[in-house]
Amino acid sequence: MNEPVTSESYAACLRRLAELTARAATQRAEAESWHERQCAAAERAVREAAEQVRRAEAEVAEATELVERVDTEANHLWQVLRGRLGAGARRLGDPPGPARGASGDPTVLLDRARELLDRTRQPGDLPGSVNPLLALCGVLGAVVAYAVGAGARVAGERYGGDLAVGLPVIALVLSLLGPLIGLGPAKLLADRRHALLGPRPMAIVLAAGLVTTALLFTVAR
Repeated sequence: MNEPVTSESYAACLRRLAELTARAATQRAEAESWHERQCAAAERAVREAAEQVRRAEAEVAEATELVERVDTEANHLWQVLRGRLGAGARRLGDPPGPARGASGDPTVLLDRARELLDRTRQPGDLPGSVNPLLALCGVLGAVVAYAVGAGARVAGERYGGDLAVGLPVIALVLSLLGPLIGLGPAKLLADRRHALLGPRPMAIVLAAGLVTTALLFTVAR
């Protein structure tokens, strides 16, 4: 048989119900607080991840721009170097790629290379040790021009007519241009030595050519 519910047991049940309700409310509040903290942490993590992605994309774009700028500048400096070397630049081939394991700012290396090229931009004059070769260029130029002129005179005498009149004039002009012809091989000599064919070397070539031309005309009389 069921025991009758007394006021004391009823009050105990109410207290028990109140305790359970309070405990459930506390746990519910804790669960909601935990959920809110988790949501806030997740949102914060998403924001941080998005910021990291944005920074990474910016770094990639900056690195890409740097690579393009470095490649462009390296190709330009390579072409400048090839231009300085002249005919010897054929052995260089294409610009070298990045060195394996290279580190550091490539713009610093490019600045150093640019400064080095700037310091060597203006080649110096030919040394005095090549003066005999310069004089030889003048002599050869005069001899070649005189030989061509002599051949023209002989051809004019052989064929007669208008050629007998025109070819001697052409021969005289060619002979007089002999000293200037010597400047051609002198320029090649200067290029091979990465130097300038300045006023002094030109004067040596022209003087040797003029003296040779004068001697040839004197001997031919």
